[in-house]
Amino acid sequence: MLKFEENISLKPYNTFGIEVKTKYFYKITNSHELKEIISRNQNIHFRVLGGGSNVLFTDNFKGLTLLIANKGIEVLEESKENITVEVQAGENWHEFVLWCLNHNYGGIENLALIPGSVGAAPIQNIGAYGVELTSVFKYCKALNKDTLEEEIITKKDCGFDYRSSIFKTIKKGKYIITSVCFKLQKFPHNVNIKYGVLKQTFLNRSPKIQQVAAAVIKIRQSKLPNPKILGNSGSFFKNPLVSKSHYELLKASYPELPSFSSSNEQLKIPAAYLIDHLGFKGTIHGGVGVHKNQALVLVNLGTAKGKEVLDLAKKIQLAVKETFNISLETEVNIL
Repeated sequence: MLKFEENISLKPYNTFGIEVKTKYFYKITNSHELKEIISRNQNIHFRVLGGGSNVLFTDNFKGLTLLIANKGIEVLEESKENITVEVQAGENWHEFVLWCLNHNYGGIENLALIPGSVGAAPIQNIGAYGVELTSVFKYCKALNKDTLEEEIITKKDCGFDYRSSIFKTIKKGKYIITSVCFKLQKFPHNVNIKYGVLKQTFLNRSPKIQQVAAAVIKIRQSKLPNPKILGNSGSFFKNPLVSKSHYELLKASYPELPSFSSSNEQLKIPAAYLIDHLGFKGTIHGGVGVHKNQALVLVNLGTAKGKEVLDLAKKIQLAVKETFNISLETEVNIL
């Protein structure tokens, strides 16, 4: 019989460093345990936690917290050009990136130092410096909470979009991802350095994937605080998408307003610009602040409560709405 721990602090399990407790707690090490716990505890409300890097806890939890901690990397297929690997959901994402670099497998070097677990990557469709998960994603295995059967969900069926997937939208709460399958490149690699800062870094050069990853890590460390030192969950808000007509109206009042093209006839505006323009960057609000180097990052200055962070987020959202008529969405899951 699987035994739960009781009244456990979740502070070590969320990068914001928010002190909340869960009534019951269990660390999942394989999919069989996961299936057994859910089938045997139908009367207990539960929620799933991965790396805790994309979550804001606002209160204690009276149910069961399941920490996905299954580990393992397995090579499934191999050809002259590519290799396909299955990675268990509990693996740390950055450690998987390092594993790929050590084996000279390309495709995710631009995604180095993104916090969180491998299992959370498809949910968010993580992306950085010109690369998104979709470029290497093949399929994932996920436990259907209703049928208690493990299903294979292909890239086509994941409904990937900007920082989104079916796991955040129409199928939210229906599945628990247990592993992810990636198709990676063998040497010679097709490196992606089209993103502005990388293009400047490697001007007229063809870098190795290890050099790209090193550059990405250096850039991220210069902009983003280490959550082990200053609690945070990375980018708190999504970059908003607006119509071209809306952008032109804003451009008349804010000539320096930047934008990037999007795949759906809309323009993407950097949320950091909007927040910085409104004067929030580097400000302190009780135990919470907006990071001095990156306006997208809200930080726990020591003993902040989740509700304090949420109050600041709402204040920023309201100011952006009133000034730019843009609704900022959170990347972080509020619990």
